[in-house]
Amino acid sequence: LGSSFDWDRACFTMDPKLCRAVTEAFVRLHDDNIIYRSNRLVNWSCTLKSAISDIEVDKVELTGKTLLSIPGYTEKVEFGVLVHFAYEVEETNERLIVATTRIETMLGDTAIAVHPNDQRYQHLVGKFVKHPFCSRRIPILADDFVDMEFGSGAVKITPAHDPNDYEVGKRHNLPFITIFNDEGNIVGDYGEFTGMKRFHARKAILTALKSKNLFIETKDNPMVVPVCSRSKDIVEPMIKPQWYIRCDDMAAEAVSAVTSGELRIIPEQHKKTWYHWMEGIRDWCISRQLWWGHRIPAYFITFTGSVKPNEIPDDELWVSGRSEDEARGKASKKFNVPANQISLKQDPDVLDTWFSSGLFPFSIFGWPDETDDLKAFYPGTLLETGHDILFFWVARMVFLGKKLLGKLPFKEVYLHAMVRDAHGRKMSKSLGNVIDPMDVINGVTLEKLHKQLEESNLDPRELKNAIEGQKKDYPQGIPECGTDALRFALCAYTSQGRDINLDILRVQGYRFFCNKIWNATKFAIMYLGDFKYSEDTEKINVNGSKIGDNYWYSKLLGEECIQDSLNDYLSEFPYLDGYTPSQADSKIVEILDKIKINGRVHLERWQRHMRSFSLAEKKIIQIGER
Repeated sequence: LGSSFDWDRACFTMDPKLCRAVTEAFVRLHDDNIIYRSNRLVNWSCTLKSAISDIEVDKVELTGKTLLSIPGYTEKVEFGVLVHFAYEVEETNERLIVATTRIETMLGDTAIAVHPNDQRYQHLVGKFVKHPFCSRRIPILADDFVDMEFGSGAVKITPAHDPNDYEVGKRHNLPFITIFNDEGNIVGDYGEFTGMKRFHARKAILTALKSKNLFIETKDNPMVVPVCSRSKDIVEPMIKPQWYIRCDDMAAEAVSAVTSGELRIIPEQHKKTWYHWMEGIRDWCISRQLWWGHRIPAYFITFTGSVKPNEIPDDELWVSGRSEDEARGKASKKFNVPANQISLKQDPDVLDTWFSSGLFPFSIFGWPDETDDLKAFYPGTLLETGHDILFFWVARMVFLGKKLLGKLPFKEVYLHAMVRDAHGRKMSKSLGNVIDPMDVINGVTLEKLHKQLEESNLDPRELKNAIEGQKKDYPQGIPECGTDALRFALCAYTSQGRDINLDILRVQGYRFFCNKIWNATKFAIMYLGDFKYSEDTEKINVNGSKIGDNYWYSKLLGEECIQDSLNDYLSEFPYLDGYTPSQADSKIVEILDKIKINGRVHLERWQRHMRSFSLAEKKIIQIGER
């Protein structure tokens, strides 16, 4: 029904204390070569103008031709089709037919690949085709990654804009030609297509291929479209220099922790998700081209004096440091160049927000300093969070906790259900279907719901859909349901063990139920007269044996070995009965208030917490146990 927090410890990941921890973590990991810089294919969001990590990409499955709304385009864009077109082979009358789901990328083609065992094309290997829209000669090569049975058996290779083609390009030392700028517009010498937005170029290229008699056909094609989870833009593979964390070893440790039982995931069905993400994990891209976040504490080196090392790759000309002076000293030592002949420029990129969040279990306690709080409260015991960020957050905390402190940040992870709308959709600001709990508690008119949408930053194209959705779901607005009814509904939903499709009418039904309980209680009290419950009303028994008097308890709890045992137990559980307060907590804390327990941090924490319970709350614990 709620949580109890120590609000004195509230913090923000951009607070100075946490910023220091972020810088320290980056520098240590970079010094250990766990963080490195590389120019390779990344997931690029043209809307955000930033790289994003693999788990920020939603894989949307299409069964065939589908029109999708894309940010920045007024008209919908066609996906789920395979376009076949022909390249003309030089010095012959032959044409080589290839197929693609992204026809605009043909501007960046630098090879045609066929299988080395494909008899149809063996005579063409080593020859060239002519690019229809520029002067580029494109070689025909053999590579066994080609599926002879798919399409024509010939594959266009665009190394700078496709993960599979990227690997082929590396193997055959092909040119990597980038045809999009950061906004997704065509760059390069491609005549009428240059400057076009990528999906406008898609249409224009199809038209131009038809005019050159090179277009063959278009077929429906089931496919998976990569969509940016934040911007809803189509993710574009692009070659960009970025910062990465090596994840293989950390992922292996994370798998081992769960299989051995050292880390417990509840409910257990989510262990499959854990193993799925960890197996075959790719290195984590942690740099972002955004304005807000922790700036990367890495510096690019330029040599200003006469002493200059020869032919050093750009990726090697970076040093990290807690300050620019420290970075300059590292650069001087690394390249044996005087510090006064080195110029440094800090990377303008920022870190992925999950990097700083992954440090949270120990950055809040003052790490890297060995504070009393860090010694007392790290590692923690239980993490409770939503299953949707199991890998975004939980895995990263496990990775960084083990790597930087050598210990798991917690022993158990409890994953709660997600609250969705009545139709099962995730509540999202971009869809306009978020339900404010205060509106359920206090009630709200349909007109006010519409006004909330209009004052938000919702995409104008989605605003109309969201308003229509509100009219269908809440024709009379949201009725006043009250706090108890909302809590009751969420608890009842959660007991089903799956995500919650929140139906306001069901919450209203629980409001009526709560009213019945209230009225029944009022009716019963009318006949109870002046009855008052007291602890002395009856003797309390636990496990069938009578509890001793206060003297017996005081003598027992005064023993240091008993206090040590309680302190050890409370280092793992919030209450004496595990995760639920009981009469034992109320009874024991009263006696311990008269006994000295200095130096036992978990026992003192529990004692302060139990003192915060009001008399009414203590009575609820007693009645609940009955």
